[in-house]
Amino acid sequence: MKKCVITVVGKDTVGIIAKVCTYLAAMKINILDISQTIVSGYFNMMMIVDVTASEKNYADVIADLDRIGEEIGVSIKCQREEIFDRMHRI
Repeated sequence: MKKCVITVVGKDTVGIIAKVCTYLAAMKINILDISQTIVSGYFNMMMIVDVTASEKNYADVIADLDRIGEEIGVSIKCQREEIFDRMHRI
């Protein structure tokens, strides 16, 4: 299984989760875990996803998520799980 961590941060608006999840489903990227919160009007979501069945390569998925983020006014970052773990080790 190839896992990635996706984070979405920005001003809360209608449809953020729908837009991101619709894209992931279309790319056959399975959401394994999801957490989201809204604090003082700011949206924050973190997902663990499985990209094993995705037909797009990792770089294309990142580019697509960047474009979607720009369209809806949020920042979307995607990191491979092993890189995320190494960056956040204490």
